[in-house]
Amino acid sequence: MQTNNRRPIVAGNWKMNGNLALIKQVEELFSDADISHVDVVVCPPFPYLGGFNDSNFALGGQNISHYESGAHTGETAVSMLKEMNCQYVILGHSERRADNNESNELVADKVELALAHKLIPLFCIGEPEDIRESGQLFDFIAAQIDAVINKVGIAAFNDIVIAYEPIWAIGTGKTASPEQAQEVHAFIRQHLAKQDSNIANQCVILYGGSVKGSNAVELFSQPDVDGGLIGGASLNPEDFLSICLAAKR
Repeated sequence: MQTNNRRPIVAGNWKMNGNLALIKQVEELFSDADISHVDVVVCPPFPYLGGFNDSNFALGGQNISHYESGAHTGETAVSMLKEMNCQYVILGHSERRADNNESNELVADKVELALAHKLIPLFCIGEPEDIRESGQLFDFIAAQIDAVINKVGIAAFNDIVIAYEPIWAIGTGKTASPEQAQEVHAFIRQHLAKQDSNIANQCVILYGGSVKGSNAVELFSQPDVDGGLIGGASLNPEDFLSICLAAKR
């Protein structure tokens, strides 16, 4: 029987929110918190990455360009995130896929670039409500995963964190039930296992979609849910800390 030594991760995606005052509040609250059981990541808007001091959590970017550098106004190079001490980067978030027409193939290109620069991708996948209702959920999820496997190979998933976020639950107040989340997380792990069962067993898979302090314990208690990618609740330091504390195995 395979053993599971996956370390939980809780990442806060501030999206286009936050300010310097919030940075100070988060740093002050977390400075005295015992979060030794979980890896905590904060992903603020790009201008605020430089506002953090030495913290007991990691920093992540919310996106990178698929270009390394050059005349691409408004874009952010992966090397810039590295220089700002980022360890992680969110890639393939549904809002990027929708607002910026990011295809599975483009997301895979970005994952490849992040890995080449030793950034850990928080690789987002998830389905809209109509896909779930049509019965195409697992095919949809598999296509998102396979685009990355085809680009970087299954071994790269040793260094990739998957974040499953059902699009219908992001910012809507709706949350997948713990059973629904576990069903999809188990499918993701089984899909990876078709290529390599050991990598599948060790791959960290996060859940995202209206996670709150009140539902985090039950969600994180599912056997294939290894933490969360947190949106709105990450903007409230107390709520975010309570979610991080809920990630104890």
